Amino acid sequence: MRLRAAHVRVRVPATSANLGPGFDALGLALGLHDELEVRALGTPGVRVEVEGEGAGTVPDDETHLVVRALRAALDHVGAPQTGLHLVCHNRVPHGRGLGSSAAAVVAGVLAARGLVADPDALDDDVALALATGLEGHPDNAAPALLGGLTVAWADDADDASVPRVHAARLAVHPDVAPVAIVPPGHLSTRAARGVLPAQVPHVDAAWQAGRSALLVEALGKRPDLLLPATGDRLHQEYRRQVMPASLALVDALRAQGVAAVVSGAGPTVLALARRVGDGATDADAAVSAAFGGVMAGWRVLPLPVDTRGASVVTLLD
Repeated sequence: MRLRAAHVRVRVPATSANLGPGFDALGLALGLHDELEVRALGTPGVRVEVEGEGAGTVPDDETHLVVRALRAALDHVGAPQTGLHLVCHNRVPHGRGLGSSAAAVVAGVLAARGLVADPDALDDDVALALATGLEGHPDNAAPALLGGLTVAWADDADDASVPRVHAARLAVHPDVAPVAIVPPGHLSTRAARGVLPAQVPHVDAAWQAGRSALLVEALGKRPDLLLPATGDRLHQEYRRQVMPASLALVDALRAQGVAAVVSGAGPTVLALARRVGDGATDADAAVSAAFGGVMAGWRVLPLPVDTRGASVVTLLD
């Protein structure tokens, strides 16, 4: 397959996975975006410029995650590899549980979609499968790609080189108002997963299944049920040892009736607040009380649900 364009712009939202009980399945796209421009060059090599999050710390060569994803997508459709110039404007915090790596992977796949002659060869089903193959889990990649609230699942393992992954979009009630509370420190997903047990009690798994089902109803139709619907027994308590401040904040907010959870692998806390009028939410007073006016580097980011998902446009030089 040939390339049809030489310059594209990609926009990808932040995401929050798990949302409490929906471990490795549910994810929500949020109104905070990474944007990047990709140029295909007539000469070999890679040049990466990064502004914002990750500047000076992420790779600027072939190992950059966007580059790796883009090249994997070009290989998948049989398109030629090319020299690349990336300019990345990153706003999604890195290592905070807001889907920065999924955003990079989805951005790379969509950049390839914009460059190739047949974009349908990298449709959403293929893009999700490729992103999951690089990410390991579809819970962040699905909402980053599709927008809104998603539930993602994979077929049983087989010998396919690309995993068979699926996602469905779910409704979100207009009164749901996510608020990300971002700590100053970061935590790797590997460290957060490393403290999880290999097995959990059957009673906890059954309890979790009920809460996951309730969460779909709460997010879509009954925001008044968000507090009980965001209960969790599979991952958050096990992670307390590696993010004690985050779990202490979750406890404090939930004690005041706010549906607070760890965002993804953490350490960001996500409050699934409800709008109460005049731009306010039912989490505002609780968050203020939890910090007592001393934020100590934490940031409070009210983030609307992003309903669009990732996008790519061709640019004319």
